[in-house]
Amino acid sequence: MFCNRFTVRNVGLPAGRRPGVERIVETSEELTTIRRPMRPVAPEKDGPRVNEDIRIREVQLIDQDGQNRGVVLTRDAIAMAQDAGLDLVEIAPNSTPPVCKILDYGRFKYQNQKKANEARKKQHIVEIKEIKLRPGIDTHDYDVKMKAIHRFFEDGDKVKVTLRFRGREMAHQELGYKLLNKVRDELTTIAKVESEPQLEGRQMIMVLAPR
Repeated sequence: MFCNRFTVRNVGLPAGRRPGVERIVETSEELTTIRRPMRPVAPEKDGPRVNEDIRIREVQLIDQDGQNRGVVLTRDAIAMAQDAGLDLVEIAPNSTPPVCKILDYGRFKYQNQKKANEARKKQHIVEIKEIKLRPGIDTHDYDVKMKAIHRFFEDGDKVKVTLRFRGREMAHQELGYKLLNKVRDELTTIAKVESEPQLEGRQMIMVLAPR
């Protein structure tokens, strides 16, 4: 909202109006802002630029046979790719000019995805798995627990062996040490002790890591 202030001089005064008197007239006008709808921003595409998405004048071209064709016009490079039934793919965007290659983009994308999956498989995150034992564990349960420990080591994980005492079992802590030492000795060829057996409250804990 803003005001316009202007002066109106008396010209041809009506009866009763003194000459030489000026009238101050104020008018107000309201500004109306016209807002245009924002244009949606196109999402960025994943992967390299391909064919018509390569919006530069010239590229360093490598053809489908791996031959370096030197610097050529981008439109000519796209035409060459189309004639070969293939695509023009930008493989080195930071070069001057960018390096593009004529190839099968579908196959190129598949191979890159396959390499990424293989690299992800090799990046194993070491976890600490927990196995819980009791001082009076029977033979069957013990064998089941040991098989699970072997499986964890095969996956490259560490194992925390937790032995919990209940009630009067706290008076026989030597049984706990004996059991954990048995576990350690049976796994000595595939595992090493990372943390020796130690008592924490009513629990005795030992941590093993794969060799």
